[in-house]
Amino acid sequence: MRRLSPNPLVVSMGDPAGIGPEITVKAWQKLRDQSALAFAVIAPPKIFDSLATIQIISELNQVKQKFNKALPVLPIDGETAVAGEPNPAHADSITGSISLGVELCLKGQAAGLVTNPIAKDVLYQAGFKFPGHTEYLGKLCAGHSAPYPSGPVMMLTAQDLRVGLATVHIPLNQVASRLSIDGIIATAEVMLGALRVDFGIHNPRLALSGLNPHAGENGALGPEEQALINPAAQKLRAMGYDVTNAQSADTLFHAEARQGYDAVLAMYHDQGLIPVKTLDFHGGVNITLGLPIIRTSPDHGTAFNIAGQNIARPDSLIAAITQARELADQRARHVVG
Repeated sequence: MRRLSPNPLVVSMGDPAGIGPEITVKAWQKLRDQSALAFAVIAPPKIFDSLATIQIISELNQVKQKFNKALPVLPIDGETAVAGEPNPAHADSITGSISLGVELCLKGQAAGLVTNPIAKDVLYQAGFKFPGHTEYLGKLCAGHSAPYPSGPVMMLTAQDLRVGLATVHIPLNQVASRLSIDGIIATAEVMLGALRVDFGIHNPRLALSGLNPHAGENGALGPEEQALINPAAQKLRAMGYDVTNAQSADTLFHAEARQGYDAVLAMYHDQGLIPVKTLDFHGGVNITLGLPIIRTSPDHGTAFNIAGQNIARPDSLIAAITQARELADQRARHVVG
């Protein structure tokens, strides 16, 4: 299939004390002969000392000619990291890597951004004001529109499963109070737009999970399905979308059920992430929908406990790089088409 987004991808450094440097090198080693998946990592070059042969670049148009010989590094300032020892001193370079990646994508110089894992508590110690990557990216992209309703919305993918989240990083006892008809509709519209534009699904089908056991059992086990989720679904269908009423989450994710929809909108974090990580723990991908740029990430954390031991698996980062390339190309086809 013809690639319409010729620019390389950029990969942010993540926390340099975690497994980000190691999995970035391992991903490059596996992908170095695939020019379509060429990328540059935005990082202080010193964090790759002894890990790989690198090539410092000044422009992204240098990536493809260097990629099969050395890991292209777009250099930024930063402190030397000690594997397994997180340090707030790295915060400026961590966030600077992300912001530069966003800038390069918004300028059209990079096809998409793949973000290595960060440790939010480390950034909080340095004054970081956002709950996580997703919200920070939304701020960086403010003022720029996506080619469908704007987010950000978090989606997790594994094999043939795509799951978006109505609520994300909040305590479980706050989920019900944070749900609303308008919020569910807004999130669903972002997901449906992404399925059409970024995934190339002409008439996407969206399943809504229930919040309560057995989708509330007609109100006997909770009111949210009848009061919020099903009314939102009804309004979405009136707008022309293919959307289900609230489905019992315990029967929604098995192989046969997955044939009946293109994505699920789950009501809270673990309801969506448990099936994704069970289906493909090492190959899951986190995608931010509703941005003017393509952004993916491996679906795991910094793993400080194994950093520096050369045992981290790059599967999820490789899947995120591959997914970013596919999404960038599909969005470009949509724009051209």
